[in-house]
Amino acid sequence: MALMGQMMAMPLLISSLIKHAARHAGDTEIVSKRVEGDLHRTTWAAAERRSRQLAQALARLGLQPGDRVGTLAWNGYRHLEIYYGSSGSGLVCHTINPRLFPEQIAWIANDAQDSVLCFDLNLLPLVEKLAPGLPSIKHFIVMTDRAHMPAQTTLAGLLCYDELLDAEDGRYAWPEFDENTACSLCYTSGTTGHPKGAVYSHRSTLLHTYASALPDALDCSARDVILPVVPMFHVNAWGLPYSCALIGCKLVMPGPFLDGQSLYELFESEGVTFSAGVPTVWLGLLNYVKANNLKFSSFKRTVIGGSACPPAMMKSLQEDYGVEVIHAWGMTELSPIGTLSKLSAKQLQLPKEAQQRLLEKQGKAVFGIDMAIADDAGQALPWDGQVTGNLLVRGHWVIDSYYGEHSSPLQSLDGEPGWFPTGDVASIDDYGFMQITDRSKDVIKSGGEWISSIELENIAMAHPAVFEAAVIACAHPKWDERPLLVVIKKPEAELTREQLLAFFEGRIASWQIPDDVVFVSEIPHTATGKIQKLRLRDQFKSHRLPGL
Repeated sequence: MALMGQMMAMPLLISSLIKHAARHAGDTEIVSKRVEGDLHRTTWAAAERRSRQLAQALARLGLQPGDRVGTLAWNGYRHLEIYYGSSGSGLVCHTINPRLFPEQIAWIANDAQDSVLCFDLNLLPLVEKLAPGLPSIKHFIVMTDRAHMPAQTTLAGLLCYDELLDAEDGRYAWPEFDENTACSLCYTSGTTGHPKGAVYSHRSTLLHTYASALPDALDCSARDVILPVVPMFHVNAWGLPYSCALIGCKLVMPGPFLDGQSLYELFESEGVTFSAGVPTVWLGLLNYVKANNLKFSSFKRTVIGGSACPPAMMKSLQEDYGVEVIHAWGMTELSPIGTLSKLSAKQLQLPKEAQQRLLEKQGKAVFGIDMAIADDAGQALPWDGQVTGNLLVRGHWVIDSYYGEHSSPLQSLDGEPGWFPTGDVASIDDYGFMQITDRSKDVIKSGGEWISSIELENIAMAHPAVFEAAVIACAHPKWDERPLLVVIKKPEAELTREQLLAFFEGRIASWQIPDDVVFVSEIPHTATGKIQKLRLRDQFKSHRLPGL
């Protein structure tokens, strides 16, 4: 008979994070730029107390364990309280992206069967429009105080968030329950058909929180001042609301104010050392600091994910502004962190150019994630940095099945079941660094050879006159598909098609150079900041390449 350990069997629960922060970093600040326009300051101790009051208020409204609490809200202290007050009491925190089309929001809320919807004040018109089509929602709660409650609304019985909390005494003991209980629910974006829900457990989220804060991951500590630019409705802000409680650091939240000037001023006034967001956000911030000849006084590192970070952006942040860039990759289905680009002691002995090439990849798997590349038959491919294949993952915080679905998306690798197909095409080198070469649906197949749209976009983004670039496939009678480059020029920049195509020469094989360039004033993005290539392909489906 096996000898069993004699250790305390304490379940891994979300409430343990906020309890720890309140007890051991209780006076550490949480700063929020509110939609009401002011800057709000609170502490981890006050946040934990208000989270307990919220748990009481939701119970008084009749919510039972397992009920879903929907949110339509930006990054702020009230949203943080909902994270902990709902999950900590056995409810499920369901963050919804307010940037989605109203029809998509309604579909997601109805699919999740949300019982309550909490929303920021500036989203009232959206919620008023949605409300008649949300039959499962029993209570609408506007996240504000009595002084800012709307004078008129079409929502019957609209509740005031702060009043609900003020009515409770906060004498609430966080319950203990099975750590595999659902704690939060996030829906995928950018998929074909309806979005799909990923249900995270308390256990998976706690393990993700531990791993993501490690030195070889996000390298978070109580010495940091962390500002998540990535929204709390985008895969739980990549887990940062949990990581910040784990380490007890100062947390700064920007609300909906994500323009370059607003972010820069908040970074400087609050002494932000670390941030996280998608490349489009950093484009806006970099353009602002460059245009105004500014520098960062405290900002030292950032994690960039959501889509591939252009090397030119990484180089500018690192060399011009002294900001370390941690390139990351993940998915909603991975809670979301899968890999990060951090160098080992051995790799730091490599020449600077070789180090940079590694850092530009999506990086190594953190503990808790395993990955592989496979051919279409499910056979493993070598890790040589050259061969590309379908990226598969498995791990402690990878989904087994989608919300409401009984069938599993998992597949086998070399006959071994239990691997999640990411839909990405990637290579893995002998250091274990993974590099996404494309989404399987975005790769360009030209004459039987694959061309990486990401590689072409990175080259285009390195041109000083290019603000943003996207590459899509155009139909070709001989080669099947050829690359079309869609570009936004920087303001006042002069750039011709011929000049830009000449820029590719010597940087990539000649047969991979795009066949044509189209200059546009806007490139469509998803609600999470990714380029909408599906819309671009539809927009240019009739584009005639030169010579045809």
